[in-house]
Amino acid sequence: MRFALMIEPQQGLTYAEQLAVARRAESLGFEALFRSDHYDSFPGAAGNPTTDAWAVLAGLARETSTIRLGTLVSPVTFRAPGNLAKLAVTVDEMAGGRLEVGVGAGWHQHEHEAHGLPFPPVGERADRLEETLEILHGLWEGPDGWSYEGRHYTVRDALFRPRPGTIAGRDGGRPRLITGGSGTPRGYRIAARYADEFNLSSSSPGEAVAKFALLGGACRAAGRDPLTLTRSVMAGVLLGRDAAELGRRTAALAAAFGNETEAFDAWLGERTSRWLYGSPEQARAQVARFGAAGAERLVLQDFLPRDLEMLDLMAEALF
Repeated sequence: MRFALMIEPQQGLTYAEQLAVARRAESLGFEALFRSDHYDSFPGAAGNPTTDAWAVLAGLARETSTIRLGTLVSPVTFRAPGNLAKLAVTVDEMAGGRLEVGVGAGWHQHEHEAHGLPFPPVGERADRLEETLEILHGLWEGPDGWSYEGRHYTVRDALFRPRPGTIAGRDGGRPRLITGGSGTPRGYRIAARYADEFNLSSSSPGEAVAKFALLGGACRAAGRDPLTLTRSVMAGVLLGRDAAELGRRTAALAAAFGNETEAFDAWLGERTSRWLYGSPEQARAQVARFGAAGAERLVLQDFLPRDLEMLDLMAEALF
């Protein structure tokens, strides 16, 4: 099993705090660090400072050296496809070819409205996601003069430079593209056609078995070998070496989310079957269950990113 870390910096993390997480994760041997791409402050108190994902990734690209970096996920509603293609390749060059790009349809209506961003109905957002992925492939891999006519986007006579495959440190190719979600027929079809990795969220190991089977069916229907599409799972993580330490971290998470005790307990109770939750032994057992379900990589979603000692425990327990 391979392990990546995922943080939610819209919880109020400064750039310096995100850099501290990245450096600690790199030193511990995490394969990759992903961050969300949000502008609203949540979960927890509204109004905390937020940062732009791609500006932060550019900084981290220059202040780390081995850990892979990326977004999970960048909403297509935030940026035009050509802009995202150029941003990604610029950061990839700055990182020496260590970038991975997660792309999604977007979902948080209020942050769109609060920042003057369009938020069309979900069907149109999914259409835009497909067109964006088509354009990313075309700009990065198509011939000079590549053109595209879609319902929402048009590209004419592209001359995209630098080519991703010419970036120092990248052994040819382009940044890996990741799509995902909790599992829908259209999501599986999009991944089968465009993605290098499908990241499954909000699913227990038992649910992952059935969903990965459906993903494999979508690949075969598209004429693709299912083994060429990496299967990963995003799983929340909350660990303690003993009950007292776990209790302190559980209380810290409740405080960070600003929830009443009863509401938080119900919220967490709904998730423990799909998180890495509890002791190191319980975490290892959950990893084994996800591996048996077909996951090749676990993306550990950390809602206590300032607690760097929990990163140490993750590495100690899992690597």
